[in-house]
Amino acid sequence: MARTMTSDARKKDTREKIELGGLIVKAGLRYEKRALLLGALVELSRRLKSDEGERARLTAVGAQAFGDDSE
Repeated sequence: MARTMTSDARKKDTREKIELGGLIVKAGLRYEKRALLLGALVELSRRLKSDEGERARLTAVGAQAFGDDSE
């Protein structure tokens, strides 16, 4: 049973990582260097912790991008 739980957890983790990678592609950043992507995400994390308005603004931008099926 423990082996099944571990396997299920690994599958869930893998699926989540694939979905997160898909966000990079959807954002048009597939060919950017990993260091740039990580730096941008670290900086974003810092900004979101200190600016709730930025969080709301970026949530709206993301929601609009998800709604755009032309990509």
